[in-house]
Amino acid sequence: MKNTIRGAFVAASFAVLAQTAQAEEYRIGTASLGGAFFPMGQGISNLVNKYAGDGIDMVPIVTQGSVQNPRLVAQGEVELGITSANLAADAVAGAGAYDGSPMDLSALGPLHPSVLHMVVTDGSDIQTFADLKGKRVAVGPAGGGTMGFLNNMLPVYGLSLDDITPSFLSYGDGFSQLSDGNVDAALALSGYPAAAVMQAAASGKLRMIGMEADKLEQILSGNPAYSTFDISADVYDMDEDAQVLGVTNMLVVPADMDAGIVESIAAAIYDHLDEFAAENANARQIDKARASALAIDLHPGAAAYFAK
Repeated sequence: MKNTIRGAFVAASFAVLAQTAQAEEYRIGTASLGGAFFPMGQGISNLVNKYAGDGIDMVPIVTQGSVQNPRLVAQGEVELGITSANLAADAVAGAGAYDGSPMDLSALGPLHPSVLHMVVTDGSDIQTFADLKGKRVAVGPAGGGTMGFLNNMLPVYGLSLDDITPSFLSYGDGFSQLSDGNVDAALALSGYPAAAVMQAAASGKLRMIGMEADKLEQILSGNPAYSTFDISADVYDMDEDAQVLGVTNMLVVPADMDAGIVESIAAAIYDHLDEFAAENANARQIDKARASALAIDLHPGAAAYFAK
């Protein structure tokens, strides 16, 4: 009898081990713990683990953010990465931050938009982007997406990074410094409402920095992946609505990733957006119709899913 029980236990143990061995771990590159990308990656991982099948396990990985993630995917350090449309296009072309290093990446699907918050305290004399010259500016972390926008915007205004005093801080720290008066302006490329901006707004009234119409048009024409978004005044309890630059975030994967796996992951995410939105405010802004207008080609597995 003991041998029978022992044999059954051993058989069951091997069955569990075999099932575990069949499950392949997929890592998704996010960003720092304080940003919007990490909880987005957590939510995606939860959906994939719940709905994609027993053969797929996904875990969110802390990274330096949207600039680094395409590199990590291309190098095989992670299997998926969250980045912005402009950076995905640059990565595939080997341009911008990836100059000379084109990457073989494909899109899995769209995520929420990130908008460029350019914020000052309400009493500031800074009215437009041009007024940042000579000012102390919290520009976000060095590996974050804000710097990509700045590098494209500064030349339009005849400026360079040397014309401001940049502080490379997390968004939370940057906006705390703004509230404390240690910087004159704080920037954050983030989904909205952004926790860092909300926290600063609780300490005092804020205002968005504007851009002249001709400069905005020049920036948009030179950067096709950029869009404009309207932020209602009540989002951050400001006096006026604001039109801001932004970009659609997206998931990138290796171009040679198995099409069946990609389709399963896409279905796990986009078939359950209501569940995702109930747990993550930024997920409420995901529009899967944007899959047809991303900055790089959809992976064949993703294309098969969105064609259904």
